[in-house]
Amino acid sequence: MAGTVIVPWYATGFRADAFEEALNEVAATALRYGATSYAVLRARDDTYKFQQLASFAEHLDWERYWEGPEMLDFRVRHSSWYQVPVLYGWWDMTVSGGIEGSLVTSRAANGGR
Repeated sequence: MAGTVIVPWYATGFRADAFEEALNEVAATALRYGATSYAVLRARDDTYKFQQLASFAEHLDWERYWEGPEMLDFRVRHSSWYQVPVLYGWWDMTVSGGIEGSLVTSRAANGGR
């Protein structure tokens, strides 16, 4: 079943900018594992707080990405750049929307329910 994984990261002291660069790079590799989209968000009120999002058709593809060589290398190389534990969650989309040009769109997603 399709879903989006949200990974909350919290950078350690004075490493937020470097962590952002490294996370942005590794987040893009999710596409190699079948992700349909990815994003990295950084909080404005606490610039050490990040949210990594990746949408996959199958949970197994997420697991392959998370345990793949790129993410393993990222977590090893940058283990002192973020707080642990890192507890991600699998989320089902219930609705999404947006503006494309002058057209407003909305798409309901029932997550297979």
